[in-house]
Amino acid sequence: MAPTTSLTADQAHAYLAELTVIDVRTPGEYASGHLPGAHNIPLDHLDAALPALQSAAGRGSLLLVCASGARSGHARERLAEHGIAAADLTGGTTAWIQLGHDVHRPAGARAAWAMERQVRLAAGSLVLAGLLTGRRLPAARWLSAGVAGGLVFSALTDTCGMAKVLAKLPHNRPKATDLDATLAALAG
Repeated sequence: MAPTTSLTADQAHAYLAELTVIDVRTPGEYASGHLPGAHNIPLDHLDAALPALQSAAGRGSLLLVCASGARSGHARERLAEHGIAAADLTGGTTAWIQLGHDVHRPAGARAAWAMERQVRLAAGSLVLAGLLTGRRLPAARWLSAGVAGGLVFSALTDTCGMAKVLAKLPHNRPKATDLDATLAALAG
């Protein structure tokens, strides 16, 4: 098992030129602003990227990044299970931006909402729909109860099934050519 660690935004900024940065957010989130030089490999594509990441780790240190540090922490653990050493960014891009560090945005790219914001919108809409529909059809209130239970489960387990579902929406999916180019660049 490879050793793993976390870096603060200031530590990562100091060593950024020496790091291969992997952003595990969705392509839309990545387009909204990412660390300079970061490569986008969404968390749900991490297993397919293992050979390229192994190659990149052999040439230098990997830094995994997401919005808050939760998804990159999960990615770091998955890579460690495959013997790939990596660090994750404590506090994610949120901490990076709060400290005033530069982020890059692709020219002409439309920025998608952060996954947490997408989850809040979806969960709130489903709860509201369940309550409003429940005025005429009382059984519809179970939709609200189910979403509430899912949110509690999400908090207790630090996982999010709704985020996994939302990540499959077209605006959250990488284009195959973009992912292939990223993997080729890392493997090279």
